Amino acid sequence: MTVLEKGNITIHTENIFPIIKKSLYTDHEIFLRELISNAVDAISKLKMASLAGEVKGELSEPEIVITVDKENKTLSVSDNGIGMTAEEVKKYINQVAFSSAEDFIQKYQKSANDLIGHFGLGFYSAFMVAKKVEIDTLSYKEGAKPVHWSCDGSPEFELSESSRTQIGTTITLTLMDEELEYLEPARIKQLVKTYSDFMSVPIKFENEAINKQRALWKESPQNLTKEDYLEFYRYLYPFQEDPLLWVHLNTDYPFLLNGILYFPKLRPDVDVSKGHIKLFCNQVFVNDHCEEIIPEFLRPLRGVIDSPDIPLNVSRSALTNDRTVRRIADFIAKKIADRLKSLYNENVEEYIHCWQDVGNFIKFGSLKDDKFRKQVEDILIYRTTYKSAETEQKADSATPTIEVQTEEDIWQDVTPQQEESSSSPSTYEKAGYTTLKAYLERNKDRHENRVFYCTDEATQATYVELYKKQGLEVLFMDSFIDTNYYIPFLEYDYSNVKFSRVDAELDKTLLEQDKSSEIVDPTTNKTRNQQIKELFEKAINKPKVNIRTESLKSDNPQETPSAMVLLPESMRRLRELTALTQQQEMGFPEEHILLINTSHPLIQKIAQLAQGSIVQGTGESPSGELAKMLCRHVYDLALIAQKGFDAEGMKAFVERSNQVLTKLMEKI
Repeated sequence: MTVLEKGNITIHTENIFPIIKKSLYTDHEIFLRELISNAVDAISKLKMASLAGEVKGELSEPEIVITVDKENKTLSVSDNGIGMTAEEVKKYINQVAFSSAEDFIQKYQKSANDLIGHFGLGFYSAFMVAKKVEIDTLSYKEGAKPVHWSCDGSPEFELSESSRTQIGTTITLTLMDEELEYLEPARIKQLVKTYSDFMSVPIKFENEAINKQRALWKESPQNLTKEDYLEFYRYLYPFQEDPLLWVHLNTDYPFLLNGILYFPKLRPDVDVSKGHIKLFCNQVFVNDHCEEIIPEFLRPLRGVIDSPDIPLNVSRSALTNDRTVRRIADFIAKKIADRLKSLYNENVEEYIHCWQDVGNFIKFGSLKDDKFRKQVEDILIYRTTYKSAETEQKADSATPTIEVQTEEDIWQDVTPQQEESSSSPSTYEKAGYTTLKAYLERNKDRHENRVFYCTDEATQATYVELYKKQGLEVLFMDSFIDTNYYIPFLEYDYSNVKFSRVDAELDKTLLEQDKSSEIVDPTTNKTRNQQIKELFEKAINKPKVNIRTESLKSDNPQETPSAMVLLPESMRRLRELTALTQQQEMGFPEEHILLINTSHPLIQKIAQLAQGSIVQGTGESPSGELAKMLCRHVYDLALIAQKGFDAEGMKAFVERSNQVLTKLMEKI
C-alpha cells in the first residue's frame, strides 16, 4: 500500500482527544448514531448529485452495513454514498472536522455534561470508544482514486492508497478494551433501534435490515389511515392502551417541525409530571425527555417531535428560555386546542369520552396560559345533574354507534353528529354534561348568576339529591384542580357569578318560607322550632355547633334528610387554602351549622317525645333521656353524610346506636 501522506491534524488544543474521549458526551454509545447519520447524509448527497446529472449509470439501492470482528476487536459502518477523494478527506477530516471540534469544545467544555447532542461534527465521536479509526473511501467523481485514512487517537494521521472498488465509505473502529460491549449483536441492534430506527435508509446487520425505516411523521396525513397511527403508537409504546386522540404536526414557518402527538388513556402508573415525547432531529433520536418543549399542562402527551430548529447544544435551562422553543410550545398548544374544538363540534360522544382523561389538563392549561384559555373557554364541559325531558324518556335506549372515517385534516376525525334543532336539548345535556354558559342561561330565572356544585359525589349525595328533587341543577367539580384552583379561577373570570357548594348553604327555594302558621306554646311562650333548637343544643352540648331549624320543601318529607351539616363557603375555603399551603390534611371544622329539618317525621316524633317526658325526682325521665339520645343519633347521621368517622368516632357511634335501639325496644 502506497502511503500518500503523513502529517499532523491541524489543531491547536493539545488535549483535544482526551476531552473527546472522556468529557464531551455523557453517553459514549452515541458514536454509532453519529456514524450512521453521516452515512445517511452521504447517501442523500449522492442522490442529489445523481438528480443533478453528475453521476453516470444507475445508483445501487442505498444501504448502510454494520459489521463486527470480535477477534480483531473492530466495528465497521459502511455506506454506498457519495464517498470522498484524498483532497476531501484532508479538508473535511483533517481540517474542518477537527478544527470545528476544537472550537466546539473550547466553547462548551465547561458544561459538556449538559449537552444534549450536536450534529454535523459526529465523526470525532468515534474516538470516545476507539483507539484507532480508519476511513476507506471512494468518491463518485469520475477518475477518483480510493484512499485510506487512519489515526490512532493522536494528532498524527496517515493517508494512503486503497484497493476499494465500490463508491462509498467504510469507517472502521478498533475498539478500546473497555468498550468491547459494542461488538455484541444485541447491543448493536439496541442502539440502532434507539437512535436510528427511523432513518430512511436500511441499516443491515448480519444480513438483515434492523431498522424500521418508515418515519410516519414525515409522511402526508392524507396518505395515512387510523390504523397507521395506532400501529405507530403501539410500536412506540408497547403494552399500552390505545390513545384517545392524536395530531399530526407539519409546519415549515416560522420554524421547521414535524411530529405526531398522542393523548394517551391515563393510568395510575403514568407520571404526568414528566414528558414522554421522543425528540428527533432529522429522524435521528436525541432524547425522550423534552419537557422544555412541551407546555407543562400537556406533559401527558406522547409521540414524536422532529425539528432541526430546536437547539441541541445548550443546557436545559437555556433551552427553556429559547424563543424558538417557546414558539413551538405555543404551536403545539394551539394544535391541541384546534383538535378539541373540532371534536367538540363534530362528535359529542367521542369528545366526552376523551374529556374524562384530558379535562383536568385542559383546565390546568386555562390556568397557566391565557392564549390557550381563550381557545378552549367555550368547550369546557362539566358533568351535571340536569336531565331534559327527552333524556328521561330515552334513558334506557342504547348508545348510538360511532363510525370512524379518515379526514383530510391532520387529525383522525369521526363522523359529525346531526345538528340539533334549536328547541331540542344539546347532545351534551343528553349525555349528562353541560358548559358553564349553558348552565347559567338555563337557570337564570331560578337563581341568576349562581352555580351550585358538588366536590364529592359519595359524601355529598344527600345534598345533591335534595337539590335534584327541587329541580335545582348541580355541577360535579370533583377533581383536585377543581376544588383547589379552578373554582376560584372561574369566580375571577366570571366576577358576577357566585359559586356555592351544595353543603355550604341551602338555597331559599329548598326551604318553606311561610312561618306565619307556627303556633306559640302558651306555657313556654316558644314556637315549636325554638323548642326543637333548644332540645338539640342541650343534647349535643357543643357551643361551636350552630343549630338551625328549617322545614325542607318536599312532597314526601320522609324522603328528605332529618338533619344536615352545613359548612359556610368562605370559612371552608379559607380552611382548605390554609391546609393546602401548609401541606396538611384538613380536619373537620368544629364550627359548623347543623340544620334540623322540622318537617321530617323523625324530628316531629322526637319533639313529641321530649314534650311528653316527666322529670322524676332522680333526674331525667326515660322519655327525655331517649329524646336526647335520638338527637345525638340524628347529629351522628348528619356527620356521616358529611365525613367519615375516625376509629374513636365510629366506636362511639356504634355504642350510641346500640343504646338507642335498646331504649326503643324497651318502649315496645
